[in-house]
Amino acid sequence: MKRSLLAVVTALCLLATPVAAAATAETPPPVPSDLKATEVSFRGDEGLTLHGTVLSPAAAKPARPGIVLVHGAGTGTPRTKLMCEAVGFARQGLSVLIYDKRSKGYSLFQRSYSQLADDALGAVEALRSQPGVDPAKVGIWGLSEGGWVAPIAASRSKDIAFVVLVGANSLQPLRQQTWAVAAGLRKAGVSGPLVDRTELNLYRTLADGGMFPEPYYDPAPTIAAVHQPVLGIWGVHDLLTPPQESPPGFAKALEKGGNRNYTFRFFPDADHAAHLTPDGGVTRLPELAPGYADLVGSWVQDVTAGHPPIAQTSGPDPVQESLTVPVDPPAWWESASMQLAALVLLVVAFTAYPVIALVRRLRGGSRAPVSRAARLVSAGGLTAVLGSFSYLFYLLMTGGKLAAPGPVLAGRPLIWLALQALAVASVVATVLTALAWRRARRSVPRGERVRLGLLITGGLVFIPWGLYWGLLLP
Repeated sequence: MKRSLLAVVTALCLLATPVAAAATAETPPPVPSDLKATEVSFRGDEGLTLHGTVLSPAAAKPARPGIVLVHGAGTGTPRTKLMCEAVGFARQGLSVLIYDKRSKGYSLFQRSYSQLADDALGAVEALRSQPGVDPAKVGIWGLSEGGWVAPIAASRSKDIAFVVLVGANSLQPLRQQTWAVAAGLRKAGVSGPLVDRTELNLYRTLADGGMFPEPYYDPAPTIAAVHQPVLGIWGVHDLLTPPQESPPGFAKALEKGGNRNYTFRFFPDADHAAHLTPDGGVTRLPELAPGYADLVGSWVQDVTAGHPPIAQTSGPDPVQESLTVPVDPPAWWESASMQLAALVLLVVAFTAYPVIALVRRLRGGSRAPVSRAARLVSAGGLTAVLGSFSYLFYLLMTGGKLAAPGPVLAGRPLIWLALQALAVASVVATVLTALAWRRARRSVPRGERVRLGLLITGGLVFIPWGLYWGLLLP
């Protein structure tokens, strides 16, 4: 019997794959025979209708506790993504509400933790009204991004009896994200300015340009406003949230607000979501870490029975190879608008040189270049600029625990080394072109002077630009 139940749970957990992402309100998730499911709908922020499922033990006791599960990052994440947790918690005697996350108003570049918190509060009200659920014993659970959302909801409502956080972050989102991507690159063997400077500057530029939502959200004041008992859970091998730095931040904020009713637990062989991992957090298995669901069940039962914990921390030490670094907003000269202006100038300067030459040939005229190095400035500079940004965005998309920089030599990806070599060659070619123009300045026609002037201007701007982005740093 236990084996068959385990097989069912594993299959349900696998519904969290992209195949199950098509689940909608019209497609209720299947549940094991020892549980029962009730479909619910409720209003989120701005009246948006959200749909969910309440899982309860088939032989549920009356006046039982309930818990609402809040998703991590992702647009329109289906409720099935959290089926593994929901089944595990329901088997501990809880009624568990999972719901489809909103896609309206939420995207890669747009989101509001406050809005998501209001969605969660709507779910809490829906669960509190369910038959058999004690409305005074309903709490909230948040994973990853939900670790920012759940405390906001708890700070706004006394109807939330407790808070459970998994893989939660007490740092600013931008600081957490830059750490996660940098840590993934370091794990892949990358070191030097690409990790220490370039990746950081790119995220600062994205945030300044409005392409990284809620970048400087400070969770500390909100955590300090949470007065409910808190259970914090982290996998020892969390590669997305700094597991050594986040728990002390939570403890400091909670105690600043006068709340010492918290329990922190670290689980061995577990990843960001407290699932088992066979390879230090890179791969997430369907199974929850042993004892995780039991801890949630027993802790919730104790708390709702009037026995809150007093500042408890247990479990093995988490693994964190590097520390986070502060991520400050960019100065005016390194702002997104200035970076865009520099990028446009470089592209125009490097592109104009061959385009003008092509126009001349089409018109039946041509002119020998002042220096063949000018062609290298144009082609090399343009390739270095566009190639570096393309590669950097590729690193961001494959960053974090799945970083894939390609072959690495002496701490530098070979692609990046090639771009650096091209950048250095372009700078040298700029100097050679400028010297050749100076020697032949009297014989250079006005039109050619304009073309060379634009090209050399681009080459000169490229020097501080390349230093800023690490292309010209060893």
